[in-house]
Amino acid sequence: MPEVSVVIPLFNEVDNVRALHASLSYALESMRRPYEIVLVDDGSTDGTRRILRSLVRQDPNLRVVLFRRNCGQTPAMAAGFDHARGSIVVTMDGDLQNDPTDIPRLVEELERGYDIVCGWRRHRKDAMATRLIPSMLANALIRRTTGVPIHDTGCSLKVYRAWVVRSLTLYSDMHRFIAALGAGLGARISELVVRHHPRRFGRSKYGLSRIFRVVIDLVVIKMLIQFAAHPIRWFGILALPLFLAFPLLLVLGFVQSDETGWSLAPNYDIVYMSGAAVAALFAFNVFLLGFLAELQLKASRFFRRRTTVAATEAVH
Repeated sequence: MPEVSVVIPLFNEVDNVRALHASLSYALESMRRPYEIVLVDDGSTDGTRRILRSLVRQDPNLRVVLFRRNCGQTPAMAAGFDHARGSIVVTMDGDLQNDPTDIPRLVEELERGYDIVCGWRRHRKDAMATRLIPSMLANALIRRTTGVPIHDTGCSLKVYRAWVVRSLTLYSDMHRFIAALGAGLGARISELVVRHHPRRFGRSKYGLSRIFRVVIDLVVIKMLIQFAAHPIRWFGILALPLFLAFPLLLVLGFVQSDETGWSLAPNYDIVYMSGAAVAALFAFNVFLLGFLAELQLKASRFFRRRTTVAATEAVH
């Protein structure tokens, strides 16, 4: 069984994949540990998978996962995690901008007592206007929101203990927030400066269009980190404005104003009364969702604890 698994999503990297495989093999052989390389082709159309089929026949340490269509980097990375067998999981990009020779240093740092070690591209070789400045702003926002002090959240070169990546369910663009999600699970995090090279072949799949999705995912991450333990608090906060709106609209439905001031209306105002009813209904449903989520969470913890106790007794 491999000790180190390197997971790399690929999409239209026909000019990079052979050099990537060669540099990875060289770096991992120098560690003198059992290893595997898991390359996930995310529906490439440029001949990348043809080269992968050729390489996998030559290298027993190489495993290839082929998607039938393009699904995105996060599903590709999640599929790689599902196929990885090592107790240490390394992730990186397939465009040769990350340097595989940094992997041994990151693994050594992990074994000093950490669960996640993140690469920091301190001297990035990317365009200033379209990549560096948006990345700096995004990293500052992510640090402030999640409370995880990582300088370079977008760097794909990271090393994890396998339990971290196997404890997470990834979707959307969540792969960039694995460290923050891992911190929510209690993972100990470190960071090392890594090398970064200019892209030689192909073109970047990232752009300004991803900023909106990153912001939306960041809101979800904030909710997961702070409110996952007690979801009723989160839904209670969402329902509070509606609960406050209900009595206000109710009062406005029964009063009227004229030259003499406010007085009780002879007939209620159907608009305000309808608004009050809608506010009460929505508030109740939102709070009920939180209650059901809290109940489901408590039930899953109860049954998991009973299963753990039963298994422990069976072992003893």
